[in-house]
Amino acid sequence: MKLVGNEIYLRFLKERDAGAKLDLNVRNRSFFEPYLGTRTEDFYTMEYQRSSLEAGLASKEKDEGYFLGVFLNESDELIGIVSLTEVVRGSLQSCWLGYYLDQAQNGRGYTTEAVRLVIDYAFQILKLHRIEAGVMPHNSASIRVIEKIGFEREGLSRKNVLINGKWQDHLHFAIINPAD
Repeated sequence: MKLVGNEIYLRFLKERDAGAKLDLNVRNRSFFEPYLGTRTEDFYTMEYQRSSLEAGLASKEKDEGYFLGVFLNESDELIGIVSLTEVVRGSLQSCWLGYYLDQAQNGRGYTTEAVRLVIDYAFQILKLHRIEAGVMPHNSASIRVIEKIGFEREGLSRKNVLINGKWQDHLHFAIINPAD
């Protein structure tokens, strides 16, 4: 399956993407670290990346999480990851959105395009009702992305994510399936 946009496309990551995913994370290590949970040194190995891709595919098979690569249309280069995690069915029909993009590709609209594509997939194909996102209050670029797409700020989750040894606040956003 391929979700195609104007400049980028999304597809589920496979084991063959381990090298490209490792390269993306190594290249952007210092850029990503202030925003993501603490990563051990083994994260930056091919073995870890292969294992995480296998876990991601298993999560998709169980309808618990979906991990898609963001690729440039013109070069097929992996430039980011977008995910729908903690999928809950039953009376909730919800999940959490996550994403990150290569620093060199920021400011070109690729993140907004990727998030729009995955939101459409979540609502139209997965039939989810609600998608939530947490963003650090000082991450204004990420806040702009999700607000452009229609996420609404619902509040502040105090000290809820451990990042680099410190519990960080996150603004809580959500979007509801317009078909509901």
